[in-house]
Amino acid sequence: MNKLKVGMISFAHGHAFSYLNALLRLPDVEVVGIADETADRVANVAEKHGIAYFPDYRELLANDEVNAVIICSENVRHAQMTIDAANAGKHVICEKPLGVSVAEMERMIAVCRDNGVRLMTAFPCRYLASVVRAKEAVDRGDIGDIVAIKGTNRGSMPGGWFVDPALSGGGALLDHTVHVMDLMNWFTGSSVQEVYAYANTLFHEDLKVDDAGMIHVKFANGAFGVLDTSWSRPKSFPTWGDVTMEIVGTKGSISVDAFAQKNELYSESTGKGHHLFWGDNMDYYMIKSFTDALLRGEPAPISGEDGLRSAEVALAGYESVKRGQPVKL
Repeated sequence: MNKLKVGMISFAHGHAFSYLNALLRLPDVEVVGIADETADRVANVAEKHGIAYFPDYRELLANDEVNAVIICSENVRHAQMTIDAANAGKHVICEKPLGVSVAEMERMIAVCRDNGVRLMTAFPCRYLASVVRAKEAVDRGDIGDIVAIKGTNRGSMPGGWFVDPALSGGGALLDHTVHVMDLMNWFTGSSVQEVYAYANTLFHEDLKVDDAGMIHVKFANGAFGVLDTSWSRPKSFPTWGDVTMEIVGTKGSISVDAFAQKNELYSESTGKGHHLFWGDNMDYYMIKSFTDALLRGEPAPISGEDGLRSAEVALAGYESVKRGQPVKL
């Protein structure tokens, strides 16, 4: 193929705009369509870049030109859109969490496999420079065997459909477990066997979902982890949140602050501090990794199975909260 033809399905998740910008920077990629039932959400970018607009994503999937799609819909719609895309013969990169139940994620993976298309889960944190260097150090054996990982993915309450359980499938525990849990899975090279979690609504009144969460896991190889997933950052905080890990090994430890490459701006006009990240663009490198793999005929760099292994931990966390005890996977 001369160029990889990519379509985008839904801009419900704000990451879609960053992914589009990444696609537009790639010389071997052409964005041939944007599908979104909410026209005014994408009208400006579609017009600005001369990209065809489709009110129904199935019209985009019917376009034989399209080789792959990026899905950034509400969480509960990921499964059906991915399955429809796979049945139309399109490769898929799907926003996290991959799905809102283990059964639907297993079906997504199976349908993509049966149709011979690649399914990638959108975990851009794997492409942050500090994370990449830490993984290299672990793989070299610099800290010996991993004993434990303490992580955080604390953020601001996103509002909108994220706090509607009928569209999101869960609150902070689901939204913010998956990124760092994927990193923990990746670094340990092991699978979670047991989950114990806490979730509640502590920071924002009248939410229908949890905004506070702590999740504890035991891995098959004996390592364990703990992760703060809370939407605990107030509106006045200079950034949306963080991604950190303290990785303890038998011969040393590594401290990762993934967004530490920043300038801090304090402005009278806005009345609060601003976090200006100047590090590498993780979204760009993730999208490039996906499109490069397709152009070379290689497997997806981060698989659907990776997405399942991360999201199932969050879902087990909710079951643990419900039971008040650890849950086996």
